[in-house]
Amino acid sequence: MTTHTVESAGTAGPAAAARTEYAHEHAPRLPLAERVPEFYRAMLRLETAAAKDVDPTLYHLIKIRASQVNHCAFCIDMHTKDALAEGETVERIVQLSAWRESRHFYTERELAALELTESVTVLTDGFVPDEVYARAAAHFDETELARVISAIVVINAWNRIAVTTRMTPGHYTPRSA
Repeated sequence: MTTHTVESAGTAGPAAAARTEYAHEHAPRLPLAERVPEFYRAMLRLETAAAKDVDPTLYHLIKIRASQVNHCAFCIDMHTKDALAEGETVERIVQLSAWRESRHFYTERELAALELTESVTVLTDGFVPDEVYARAAAHFDETELARVISAIVVINAWNRIAVTTRMTPGHYTPRSA
């Protein structure tokens, strides 16, 4: 386990710096990629296929929002860092968890994809409502919509893997943008 400490300067100057100790970092439960490498490689191929011809900015928003809904800290960490490295703004990422109230930060197309992302991610009613699907279909042609759905499905699979195996956030470094 790793303990994180932060030093903060007090009012008495650097010599009086206080140390704040955060909770212990949990250990991963299971190295899934090592135990079932063929499955992991298949997931990577799915990821590559899902990302094909999807606008990278939109793809990052989908991945971050689904990961927020699924409470997948590892994926939030990874995809937020990737989005920032590729030029996404901090403001749009910060507002993403409240996109309905922060609509003016996103395009209509992005809003339709975010709504669809939430509907596909949370299937508590057992289906994606027709009106949500229709709004997405109004902004994407059938092939684009199929790609957006594929992206949503893949990130949900990754979220379930990361949450179940308890992958630890905070150590991911994005590849160069």
